[in-house]
Amino acid sequence: MQTRVRRPYEKKLISKGGALIFGLGLGALLATAAIGVALAMPTLSPHLDNLVYRARTYYRKLMPHPEYLPTPVSTAVAAGPTPAAPVQAQSTEPTPTATLLPTSTPIPIATRLTEQVVVPSPSPTPSVALQSVGSSVQLSGVNHQWQTWNNCGPATVTMNLSYFGRPELQADAAPFLKPNRDDKNVNPEELAAYARTTGLEAIVRRGGSIEQLKLLLSNNLPVLAETWLVHDGDGLGHYRLVTGFDDTAGQFNTFDSLNGPDFKVTYEQFDSDWRVFNRTYVLVYPLEQAETVAAIIGPDMDDAVLDERLAAEARAEAEANPNDAIAFFNQGDALTRLGRFQEAVAAFDRARQLGLHWRRLWY
Repeated sequence: MQTRVRRPYEKKLISKGGALIFGLGLGALLATAAIGVALAMPTLSPHLDNLVYRARTYYRKLMPHPEYLPTPVSTAVAAGPTPAAPVQAQSTEPTPTATLLPTSTPIPIATRLTEQVVVPSPSPTPSVALQSVGSSVQLSGVNHQWQTWNNCGPATVTMNLSYFGRPELQADAAPFLKPNRDDKNVNPEELAAYARTTGLEAIVRRGGSIEQLKLLLSNNLPVLAETWLVHDGDGLGHYRLVTGFDDTAGQFNTFDSLNGPDFKVTYEQFDSDWRVFNRTYVLVYPLEQAETVAAIIGPDMDDAVLDERLAAEARAEAEANPNDAIAFFNQGDALTRLGRFQEAVAAFDRARQLGLHWRRLWY
């Protein structure tokens, strides 16, 4: 029997039946791959998008910003008593390491334009029975979310909403809060505005305290706090949802979009981080808890009363420690809200003279 010898590199002929089977198999393989990619896209897309932001951040780290904002060229000084003697400036902004600033000409402490200030009478505080503060509280029912790129605002407010049974996720909130993904900051008022679109109530206050946080938590109200955070060797603003406290450990329990659920922070560290933003917080609550919220906040429900208190407290802190940049910045913030702009300029300039982190311009 004669057999055919195939020459080297001669192509093997495929029958029509074999070609059909091969084609069907290849088509099935491609279809399976397409389905797999389609299913994976919602998960992969944020990671692929984030690669651009991560690459850009890495590049910027090669040429980092100066740590502090430039000092003012000239300063408007409000009339008032002669300020304390100038001292060499040193930053009190929380940073990874303490850094001495170069000696420069100091700026006088911001003072009142008038000594007599009329403070509006606060509205009567509602009479409501409040739960007393015990030694510990832990609220349950919060669904944690890990934030996507620069997205702690949408992530934290939707974690807050989940406590009240809302289904929204950060991807739902982000188009409302930051339609431009390069938006570096979502302010507390924007978070409150978004929460109200879900049918809940929300209020932004400043000048909170550790004891007030405990009272809110004891009355089933998680607190969304704006704080400072040292992360990856640098400082930035960061929202945290406070869900509990433990006096024995001296810690708050937080749901943190960067550090995870049930992330513990000592009272001292939390207050230091919170103070950078004048202890600002957002309360989200159903309408039936409105009287409870008003009773806990008390006279500070009135904006003018609150800002007068904050301006006075920040001024006292600045006089006690003339090197405290945060005190001067908080004073300027409160004075701006009161419409006392010349005094606010002097306070802000003093804060810049002492040294403000470069990211303060974001907030």
